Amino acid sequence: MKKPIIQKLAIIGVGLMGGSLALSLKNGGYVGEVIGIGRGIENLRNAFNLGIIDKYTQNLKDGVIDADVIVVAIPVESIVDIIDKAQTFMKDGAIITDVGSVKGEIVKNVDKILDSRLAFVGGHPVAGTEKSGADAAFSTLYKGSKCILTPSKSTKGEALEKIKLMWEKTGAEVIVMSTEDHDKILAAISHLPHMIAYSLVNTVDGIDDFDESIINYSAGGFKDFTRIASSSPEMWRDICSMNKTAIVDMIDRYMKELSQLKTLIEEDSHNEILDLFSKSKKARDSLG
Repeated sequence: MKKPIIQKLAIIGVGLMGGSLALSLKNGGYVGEVIGIGRGIENLRNAFNLGIIDKYTQNLKDGVIDADVIVVAIPVESIVDIIDKAQTFMKDGAIITDVGSVKGEIVKNVDKILDSRLAFVGGHPVAGTEKSGADAAFSTLYKGSKCILTPSKSTKGEALEKIKLMWEKTGAEVIVMSTEDHDKILAAISHLPHMIAYSLVNTVDGIDDFDESIINYSAGGFKDFTRIASSSPEMWRDICSMNKTAIVDMIDRYMKELSQLKTLIEEDSHNEILDLFSKSKKARDSLG
């Protein structure tokens, strides 16, 4: 019989990310028991009924007290605060990690408040959908994806290896990097696309030159491109706040690129437009 790599796992926030992690580990036999912790009782009951978690509680102390690993899967603005509140109840040697898509502010502030009995490994699985809640969770979410870990100088080596192994068991490729590199990269490949999607939907929805809303004519291309604009507004507001510098930098870069294209169109520079589009197609095709 396969021996679990984690005997007792507590997940604070049993939604798409936390729920999918639990399902993957449970299906693979890599975890003994999963405790779900959250504020919404209906979501917790749903997660239990779906087999995502084995027990659930709305009481932070009861949820984390005997856990070997605690995964914090809640909005980024609340991660440090919930760790601060929960750590008093954690057993010696417990490992805390998170799934937040901003790492600099989180790792820096957790380092300031973390009890020396515990270990923290900053984490971000680069996967997801626009859906939320336990209903959205599925066991293969992380298969073939990348998971970035951002340990600080105070991160214990054995804790890093444990969390690395946990994510590898979900099928993810684990990469270790600095918080600075993470936040710059994610601003480009994740945060900027969300900013563009939200802005594009608002641009089209705000066009009032016609008798009816032209967004109703949206076809596959528009819907596919803007799918991520259905993501949680609150979550993305918080990400904008916590990764402001990198996001603003990427918006500036994008606006420069878009301005260049606008100029080429205005000047009927057909060959230059073709070159620009061809370069973009080649880069996109390389992603597979």
